[in-house]
Amino acid sequence: MTTAPRLPQANRRESVGDYDLLSLLGQGGMGRVHLASHRVSGERVALKVLRTQFVGDEEGRQRLAREVSSLQRVRSRWVAGVVAADPWGEVPWLATRYVPGPTLHDKIVNEGVLSSDEVEQLASDLAEGIADCHAVGVLHRDVKPANIIVEGRTPILIDFGLARVADDPKITVTGLLIGTPGYLPPEIAVGDPATPASDVHSWAAVVAYAATGRPPFGEGNSMKLMDRARRGEHDLEGVPQPLRGLLGQALSPDPADRPTLDEVREWLRTPRRPFVHKPVEQLSLSDRTEREKATTPAAPFPPLGKLGRRPDSRRDARLEKLRRGAIWLGLLAFTVGVMAAFPSVGFLAVLGAAWLIRSATLAAGDLRRWRWYRGRKWHDAPRLLIGAPWRLVRSLPKTFVVGMWGYGFVVAAVLIGFALQLSLPAALGLAGLAFVVALWTGSGRDRLRDPVTKVVRRVSERWVPWILGFAVVLTLALFPIQTLAEEGPQFSGGDESWWVELLGW
Repeated sequence: MTTAPRLPQANRRESVGDYDLLSLLGQGGMGRVHLASHRVSGERVALKVLRTQFVGDEEGRQRLAREVSSLQRVRSRWVAGVVAADPWGEVPWLATRYVPGPTLHDKIVNEGVLSSDEVEQLASDLAEGIADCHAVGVLHRDVKPANIIVEGRTPILIDFGLARVADDPKITVTGLLIGTPGYLPPEIAVGDPATPASDVHSWAAVVAYAATGRPPFGEGNSMKLMDRARRGEHDLEGVPQPLRGLLGQALSPDPADRPTLDEVREWLRTPRRPFVHKPVEQLSLSDRTEREKATTPAAPFPPLGKLGRRPDSRRDARLEKLRRGAIWLGLLAFTVGVMAAFPSVGFLAVLGAAWLIRSATLAAGDLRRWRWYRGRKWHDAPRLLIGAPWRLVRSLPKTFVVGMWGYGFVVAAVLIGFALQLSLPAALGLAGLAFVVALWTGSGRDRLRDPVTKVVRRVSERWVPWILGFAVVLTLALFPIQTLAEEGPQFSGGDESWWVELLGW
């Protein structure tokens, strides 16, 4: 029998993979976490070196490889995503984005509880980070104050997802409990599978701790804490209303009685009203289905089959990133090209498209809100259509403001182009790029950025949709570029604008 290799220690083994170990950040039942830097790029990461008995045999490493592959799909500003990993090394390891800052636990201990506004912001950001994990099929399973780094005022989730690997009955680690009593949902404590509702329970416990400075189920013996969680005996005294009502419902011992994560996020967008949790019997059929999804265990790993020994998940992630980059470049070339080739109408067309996207985002938000209050109805689509003119009016003021903001960018870009003696097409292209930057960073930018980003990600996930999408974008981009190359900028009426003649182009 071969002896499992020991974990590397900073004083006797100073590198793992392509990373040099700098210092020990912490250790736990799964292994040690080091601050490390890449030998070539110098990028700093939090590198976790896993205990070989935790990973197990060949099949266990296969499971870890597939779990890491899914974790690498998590793209969120509130999650310290996986940068690199090697489940097949002599000692398995994975590296995540390094986030400087204290844990939420240390921040509360050293600085005291958060204010009401800070608690609401923490609750909202943390829910969004968990939702980003769930969107790609990853459950965190161990949301607790020690697994949240506070970067400025932003909570960043760390140390997530690997608990599913420990579900393998072949892996036996003496004394290893996946989860922390006081923040561990009761269903996991008794051995039931984790579900999205499990992360909602842990989310509520963390928010309660941030508001009160104490765990909602108290402190002390682990068995007593888990028994209180099983009975729903939580203490939320000090949590501001109406947030207390939401947390109380989310800490229900029955996963089916907890609000779904989408319900939590929707309520947090307007947290001044009391939280009303509808019983299952009052929900529409579609909303019952959504509630059931939140209490359905995560899908098991696919069978081993012919899975290769070393699936290159890093390569897959890089390829997907390249696909997204190609789509973004194509969209940018098309947008800037239209404004450079047809300046008289191009800028208005781009601003109009932004206006329509903002209005559509308002409609999507209204639809989610209606369905939360009274379920899915047959008249949702007609109601959206009837209300479309009003949403266009609602989004018009901010679109006008951001349009004026962009106009300032355009004037500055044109003057810079004149000062640099650029050609007219180049100057108009610079102005178009400046206008896109203004729209992308101006007031209410999330209503424009979120839907466009979501579409680009969806199209880039798989090769066939990406090939079709890229072909469409490339065709659109070539049209204004060809017009510029053959005929130059096309002003309305056929004559150049007065400012072109004034500047001498």
